[in-house]
Amino acid sequence: MSTQGEGTAQAGPVRWRTAMERALYGPDGFYVRPGGPGPAGHFRTSVHASPLYARAVARLLLWVDGELGRPEELDLVDVGAGRGELLAGVLAALPPETAARVRPYGVERAGRPAGLDGRVRWVSEPPRGTRGLLFANEWLDNVPLDLAEDGAYVEVARDGTESRGGPLDGPDRAWLERWWPRAGVEAGAGRAEIGRPRDEAWAAAVATVERGLAVAVDYAHTRDARPPFGTLTGFRAGRETAPVPDGSCDVTAHVALDACAGPGAVLLTQRDALAALGVSGARPPLALASTDPVAYVRALSLAGEAAELTARGGLGDFGWLVQPVGVGRWPG
Repeated sequence: MSTQGEGTAQAGPVRWRTAMERALYGPDGFYVRPGGPGPAGHFRTSVHASPLYARAVARLLLWVDGELGRPEELDLVDVGAGRGELLAGVLAALPPETAARVRPYGVERAGRPAGLDGRVRWVSEPPRGTRGLLFANEWLDNVPLDLAEDGAYVEVARDGTESRGGPLDGPDRAWLERWWPRAGVEAGAGRAEIGRPRDEAWAAAVATVERGLAVAVDYAHTRDARPPFGTLTGFRAGRETAPVPDGSCDVTAHVALDACAGPGAVLLTQRDALAALGVSGARPPLALASTDPVAYVRALSLAGEAAELTARGGLGDFGWLVQPVGVGRWPG
């Protein structure tokens, strides 16, 4: 995981990775500032879109539970837990017998939120020896990273003004040549986001799983369709904004999930993943409106929520990186 910055202030232009670290996680940074509304106050994730998402994650945890032989203790590790909304939803969706065996962990650099379920252990790093499900929803897009253009790093001032930095070092150049060919390295070939810190952060998270499943869900792209000018952007109060690294907004970039994937990993869209977990946007039969109008309205509402979670051009295009550790391949 990324290291703690020294503060949100900076004397002059720095590389984007340093600027993001300070803006997001330094003292008074966007994600650690006490008293703030949390991520839900600034952008809408699948967790906030519908309880169907937490129910799907609960079904995935039940699959892992079966693979592990229904142990006495079953770990659920939510990396980038925000205010613990996903954990609360999953615990509520589980059968009571399973929920009683779950050890829930919220992994977050911000302090423990008020009113959180007392069963949840609030930690700054994933616990080692996890036996169960490690789930990271929109975490990797906030792991700080550098930007490159024309063979050099892009530097940025606190007000968002960019300038040319020094030449790329060997490991970053090698990462670009393998995973984002030409862009960022060759003159005039566009800019690129160097995903090496995300690869390392995900590998470190997966290494904490002794047996089970590790899943990362995020805005994503793959080597055959990298965006020519990158994806760096900002969010504030529900609106997309310029990525100004002064601590006033989220600063985020899509994830090269294919570069993060380890041996045996499966890459699929959220649309396909949720379909495998029973989430469907199909409308209920019209006959139900006559026989049970209340049930029809409820089912129609859930169908609309499912459609949002699986929509093309929207949340359904998110990438799921599913990494098994000592269990079978999912989906089977």
